Amino acid sequence: MRSIVKYNEPLAPYTTWHVGGVADCYYRPVDIEDLIECLQDIPQNMPITWLGLGSNVLISDQGLRGAVIHCLSSSTKTPLLGQELIQLSIFPGSKKLSHEAEIVRAEAFVPAAKLAKFCAKTGLVGGEFFAGIPGTIGGALAMNAGAWGSDTWQHAIGVEVVNRRGERRFRPRETYEVGYRSVTSLEQEEEWFVAGYFQFEKGDAKAAQDKIKALLQLRNQQQPIGVFSGGSVFMNPYPQHAGQLIEASNLKGYSIGGAEVSTKHANFILNRGKASANDIWQLIKHVQSVVKATHNIDLKTEVKMLGVF
Repeated sequence: MRSIVKYNEPLAPYTTWHVGGVADCYYRPVDIEDLIECLQDIPQNMPITWLGLGSNVLISDQGLRGAVIHCLSSSTKTPLLGQELIQLSIFPGSKKLSHEAEIVRAEAFVPAAKLAKFCAKTGLVGGEFFAGIPGTIGGALAMNAGAWGSDTWQHAIGVEVVNRRGERRFRPRETYEVGYRSVTSLEQEEEWFVAGYFQFEKGDAKAAQDKIKALLQLRNQQQPIGVFSGGSVFMNPYPQHAGQLIEASNLKGYSIGGAEVSTKHANFILNRGKASANDIWQLIKHVQSVVKATHNIDLKTEVKMLGVF
């Protein structure tokens, strides 16, 4: 096994919130064969947590028990895995599908924004929204991540998965129950995504690239950029928007410890530099309580809570 293996490894530097405790056992594989060896090395009864870009997760100050498999550099956000998990390609089977569409195969640790740019450059439309997802394809598949009205599984037609024994197989879309920010496997076995197959229509490459630029400009205008944030914290309770409900509850700028509700977009909670995971957790609970009292709406978190709170 060639992976980096560490014990009691601090996880805060690997997350976009920059909070959280240590991992009992930390693995950073160098390629797919090494990843399989990691899985085979981890005891069957030991829990496994997968970590990509570190967005959309809040790791407890008490850290994570069991094993953490991490596949990205925290300082450069540069993928460290070998070619099999960071590649994008037009799937050869596309030609049998339709002359109007193509299938793109994207490995799990490809940043979602990279998929958006790849599609636009190759003249495929519909994937521009991936530019607004601050995570990897694996994470996007796991939670049906979305932006600007589109979701990951609107385009996913199948996935490749790996189990604890390191066995890989293809699963069609029908294997999963997909909802708003939720994905549930109908299989009984514990499996994880290593690649996704996405269908996109052929179109104007320049128009797609221009749309990405426009969407990113809109994001920069509306969302806090360049700060410690976990991304959107709460799901939108259709037809309402979480940010608008929080703002209407006069919570913009409200803080607990080093955690603060963004004054730019209320559905973002910021680490102002010295926040703990518990500060952020307590602020999340406070926001939920106030919105419930003010609007009688239960806000559910989009951010995944990892560890004990």
